[in-house]
Amino acid sequence: MAPEERSAAEMAMTFLLDDPSPRVRLALAEAISDSAGIPRSIVLPLAEDQPEIACHVIALSPLLTDADLVDLAARGSSATRVAIAARRTVSYSVAAALAEIGDEDEVLCLLENKGASISRLALKRIAERLGDLGLVRCRLLERNGLPSEARHLLMQHVSNALGSLGLAQAAIGAARLERVTREANEAGTVAIAGGVFHEEIPALVEHLRTSGRLTPSFLMHALCSGKVDFFAGAIVNLSGCEERRVRSIMASGRMHAVRALFESAGLPREISVVFVEATLLWRETSKKATGTLRENVATRLLGKFRGKGERSGVVAELLDMVEKLSIAERRQQARAYASLAAA
Repeated sequence: MAPEERSAAEMAMTFLLDDPSPRVRLALAEAISDSAGIPRSIVLPLAEDQPEIACHVIALSPLLTDADLVDLAARGSSATRVAIAARRTVSYSVAAALAEIGDEDEVLCLLENKGASISRLALKRIAERLGDLGLVRCRLLERNGLPSEARHLLMQHVSNALGSLGLAQAAIGAARLERVTREANEAGTVAIAGGVFHEEIPALVEHLRTSGRLTPSFLMHALCSGKVDFFAGAIVNLSGCEERRVRSIMASGRMHAVRALFESAGLPREISVVFVEATLLWRETSKKATGTLRENVATRLLGKFRGKGERSGVVAELLDMVEKLSIAERRQQARAYASLAAA
């Protein structure tokens, strides 16, 4: 087009922005929605028009910047945010905005969009806000890059849902249900901790620490279960010592050095002895090829401390947990044996 013709066309389209008929403005939006040669002075007003008009421009226009989309998501309706989430490509910043304010439909649209770049922090935020919704949980768990902190949050949502079921409370009693879900939650957290990549451990440890999950019982569960990388990461976080030094002491340090390390992490003196013994047993057991690590450490740890006089309440509670681990491992072995025999 000649410059004067182009100027006249732009003037005509600008005039149509004020047309009282929404059908006229809708026709204009449909015609220019995917064009890169339209002035922003025409695109932006259409993007702020009523939803059925704006969604064409919001979903397709290449002229809308990330800042425009974030602003539209904050000020627009649910339909506006769905259109943003459905764009061919969605940047990290726009996805983060939707993760922060989007409802179920909007977030599901974002998670199902293969062109959306969603950061680990945004995934965690979605798990925090909407992890109690089954479809959102499913879509999150389908993602390979889901951070371990988000997995733990989703597991917590499931645990809370099961714990609030009236049928479950009536069947086994509220007190027992609370105990069962707590123990299952701890076991699931240990399983998550054992499956994370090394570089993810600090973030998971910090998440568990701030949520009050790094209890002595949980740390002992992780140690007896052979999740030594995670356990070392927890000690690094709690003690403030360098990772290399913590791993060196745990792997080859003398008993007094190991005990001093654990006490610097905040473990009381009365239970630090149990952790030291578990660490020494782990060193010894990890060199053997027979038996499971959990069974060997838990069973031998019980043999060291059971029947040696009265223990304080904290130590007794810790040893009770170790005994439950040992029993659970034996039952799992029995199930595996029965399954093999049946096969």
